[in-house]
Amino acid sequence: MREGTTYSGFVALVGKPNVGKSTLLNVMLGAKVAPISPKPQTTRKRVRGVYTEDNRQIVFVDTPGWHEAEDALGEYMVRQITEALAEVNAVVWVVDLRHPPTPEDERVARALRPLRDQVPILLVGNKVDVAKYPEEAMRAYAELLPGLEVRAISAQDERDARALRGELLALLPEGPFFYPENYARGDQSAEEWAAEIVREEAMKRLKEEVPYAIATKTEEFELRENGMFYIRVNIYVERENHKPILIGAGGRMLREIGAAARKQLEIFLGRKVYLDLQVRVYPNWRKDPEALRELGYI
Repeated sequence: MREGTTYSGFVALVGKPNVGKSTLLNVMLGAKVAPISPKPQTTRKRVRGVYTEDNRQIVFVDTPGWHEAEDALGEYMVRQITEALAEVNAVVWVVDLRHPPTPEDERVARALRPLRDQVPILLVGNKVDVAKYPEEAMRAYAELLPGLEVRAISAQDERDARALRGELLALLPEGPFFYPENYARGDQSAEEWAAEIVREEAMKRLKEEVPYAIATKTEEFELRENGMFYIRVNIYVERENHKPILIGAGGRMLREIGAAARKQLEIFLGRKVYLDLQVRVYPNWRKDPEALRELGYI
């Protein structure tokens, strides 16, 4: 048990899709706890990552990208954001400095407005290293919610991430740790993480509508007598004509997804992995609340 005064709190990372929230979380933690791909809405659930330094502990909460909900999955993702904001000690609002604000950014600003006088909100402009007019973009974002502290960073730059993390540590209120001191990872189970890694690798490779129409669920997760993990993950698609796209000619696409996911899982688990991927059709699962429950979203 740690002696003396401790400081702890929850810090939510919010923003529209594909601005780099998950990348920033992973770099601040020094460990991968959130899936990443170039496709928007890779993050569908709240993901917690814990960072402890001396007598201070941050519980980061990565949230899905804020967007206009068009189905039951979209409504679930928006609820994940609003619930994450209900009890936080600080908010990091991440924006993309390569582009001016969009209606989605305006929606985020409106949602954060009631919190402005309750908790610190940092406006963090990401991708400053590749933005053409970062100062102009930052001013435009700051006008959406005046009075915020602003920072321009590259989420992939460890120095920028460490500096931001240090500022957030200083904002924490006095309180007990929520997790053990040596807890330095996300709150997902190994089974959940396996499914998320498979979905991440699939989203990296699939185009157009198909990436957003897939869901993954781990059906078997077993350490065999030979010391190897056997993991079976089902990949669900909404239409029959999505199956051959996901599988690819001669099974090539599915093999690529499996090989890349297995490599990540072996690093995560520290053991050899036999990854068995099965493709199933679950019609219109994104619109069906019961399907969302079965697939672990509710």
